[in-house]
Amino acid sequence: MITAAQMRAARALLGIDQRTLAELSSVSLPTIQRMEASEGNVRGVVDTLTKVVEALNTAGVELIGDNAPSPGGGRGVRFKQGKAVNANPGAR
Repeated sequence: MITAAQMRAARALLGIDQRTLAELSSVSLPTIQRMEASEGNVRGVVDTLTKVVEALNTAGVELIGDNAPSPGGGRGVRFKQGKAVNANPGAR
């Protein structure tokens, strides 16, 4: 599974926009926009989700699930245990 926040964060780490992610994953731009606009876990066709995750992985981003180790080394960012705090409550 991937969350909308993970998708946005992965793009930010790579310095790419939604259009570029759509091209890298062979998924339409409106689909990427819908996925990133969702709350929590992204829902959709498994094949589409797989394409996005594989594109991010190929580009150099490892998505880490809850309580999953990150044995690949390299730098990264993840939420601490518990609920994340929105540092900018006015933002969406």
